[in-house]
Amino acid sequence: MKTSLIIPTLNEIDGVREVLPRIDPRWCDEILVVDGGSTDGTVEWLRENGYRVIVQDVPGIGNAYRQAYRHTTGDVVVTFSPDGNSIPELIPALVRKMSEGWDLVIASRYLGSARSEDDDWLTSLGNAFFTRTINLLFGGSYTDALVIFRAYRRDLIDRLGIDAPHMTYEAQISIRSARFGMKVAEIAGDEPRRIGGERKMHPFRTGWTILREMGRELLRPRRLPGEAPGQRPS
Repeated sequence: MKTSLIIPTLNEIDGVREVLPRIDPRWCDEILVVDGGSTDGTVEWLRENGYRVIVQDVPGIGNAYRQAYRHTTGDVVVTFSPDGNSIPELIPALVRKMSEGWDLVIASRYLGSARSEDDDWLTSLGNAFFTRTINLLFGGSYTDALVIFRAYRRDLIDRLGIDAPHMTYEAQISIRSARFGMKVAEIAGDEPRRIGGERKMHPFRTGWTILREMGRELLRPRRLPGEAPGQRPS
């Protein structure tokens, strides 16, 4: 099982300097950084320290992942936030869990004793609301449906027709994985505070796009891409 670690960056010089050296290259088969146009020295530091970097063509984190897929070959993809919110030492646990045969494994900030140190009252409320709503509407059992730090089988993206361009990418994967009965697991993973830089997620804007994504999914025929009408019960 070959594993690709994909790391999106945009002006994360403080985070990458502190967090990336903690990633043991033996934990995965390839590491690729996708940069969205950093101007703070992030790309220069990464290349000077031997990281493979591609510059993103089209804005949006979903678009960054899609571009990265064209440059990686792993059977399993791990997406990782380099701003300090993701704990590198949990990468082996995600990969081990994937080896048990799951389609998607999430490093949940709210499973068991795990906590987010980066939440404020608004993001905490929003994460709880959207996770519970996704569970209710689409049959999920998530404790954390929105976090970036997760692992999934590469073919899951095509199987589920994941096409969200921006911050709804993780929500769309969670929604469709629940709706179509993919094998999903979670491991507990704290979320430390962000290290430098600016938060890219704007709560109200992102919340509105997730609401639209849920509405779109409810109106969408309940069949996977490539399935003919009638192949899957509604």
